[in-house]
Amino acid sequence: MTTPPLAPPSVPQVHGAIARTDSEDRLVAADEPLLGLQLRCGGDVPGAIAIPALREAVGKARALGLRIARPIIAQDGAESVTAWVEIEPAVDGCQIELRHWRSRPLPVEDEAAIARRKLAVERQIAELHARLDARQNVLYAAAESTELAALAARMDSARGRPWTDFVSIPGSAHQQPLHWRLLDGAPVAVEGSARPWRATLVPVGLPGSEPAGFELYLGSDLPAASQSEANPVAAQIRARMIGREVAPVLRQPIARIIANAETIRSRLAGPLSEEYSAYAADIATAGQHLLALIDDLTDLEVVEADDFSTAPDRIDLAEVARQAAGILGVKARERGIVIDAPRPGESLPAVAEFRRVLQVLLNLVGNALRYAPEGSQIWIRLEDEAGLARVIVADQGPGLDPAQQRKVFEKFERLGRSGDGGSGLGLYISRRLARAMGGDLTVDSAPGQGARFVLTVPGDLPVSR
Repeated sequence: MTTPPLAPPSVPQVHGAIARTDSEDRLVAADEPLLGLQLRCGGDVPGAIAIPALREAVGKARALGLRIARPIIAQDGAESVTAWVEIEPAVDGCQIELRHWRSRPLPVEDEAAIARRKLAVERQIAELHARLDARQNVLYAAAESTELAALAARMDSARGRPWTDFVSIPGSAHQQPLHWRLLDGAPVAVEGSARPWRATLVPVGLPGSEPAGFELYLGSDLPAASQSEANPVAAQIRARMIGREVAPVLRQPIARIIANAETIRSRLAGPLSEEYSAYAADIATAGQHLLALIDDLTDLEVVEADDFSTAPDRIDLAEVARQAAGILGVKARERGIVIDAPRPGESLPAVAEFRRVLQVLLNLVGNALRYAPEGSQIWIRLEDEAGLARVIVADQGPGLDPAQQRKVFEKFERLGRSGDGGSGLGLYISRRLARAMGGDLTVDSAPGQGARFVLTVPGDLPVSR
């Protein structure tokens, strides 16, 4: 007698099960394999239903007094289960029949990818972003909500002090700042705000080496009661209409939509079919494009204001370039692109506003990453000539012909691109910022030979105040 071959491991097993609940939606009897899933999910028999999708369906059937038939999806940490459930409500509970039970091993998740997705969620809901040096001292800070505008203003006006000087860390009596790993995820209290806040610290630099600096994000799990209240500090740092009135009202709900969509897409909130995970990814992408457009329109209104000016200071262009490369390093590595930034110890003094120079360089390097082919290289070079300091961002992308070079800095100019969510404002705003700092932004390119964008600012000369 010939023994039939075993089914390959990828073929799911098919089972059915009968179960019963009481009037309090407790599972009082269950066949295998439902019984095993209930136990693996931390439940018991008799006991509360530990399978979220089944608990929801039973509760709805009993509340409505109607028979319900639907598919459910569940997981126990090792397997993903799908089944067809039919629930018949009775006087003392519900009768449950599960059919077409299929189980598959869960795919092995990349821990680094999970960490990146969780960080993306934290960034989206953050209402304050600050840049810190290697000792956690503030380099600059910016608020995304009026509630934290005063905190951002205090931090930005006292650069060089530890960020922990501006907030309270409940339950911590140790000298601040602590090691960054102890502060990452720590609860913090903000003067003037009743909401609980959480700090997220992201090290910047090469993996395996000591951080060259940090990105700090403050976010809250509780939404603000209102974003429209008057705030004199916010009024000073926001633009006239979009920045002060519309942007704060829109930014937080859109950011929460993105964060929730990312949570759903990543299945952090529970199992989900691939189709609906893709829908959530589309929602998150659309939200990110909308948020970027709001930010661009806010910056546009700022730079086009008659009284717009920058806050010149003595900065090191090499350090700003290294920080821009560090911030975009993960995105570059995902595409196999190497960013060749100025080496540690290399320096180029200049007179400009640190935050605005960083904003311009992030735009230039971000554009280079968008157009550079995978596996290529992006160079950030420094030049000092005749009292001027220059940063050159060069890529190996398709380049620009003379007609494109004449149009690339125009407002809303996207050079025929579509589908990338860009507003066509980044280079226009960057050039306005460069000229407001007493410099300029130019391009040198040729089709098939990449592009070289050159940011020029005054060298380190005495500044009249």
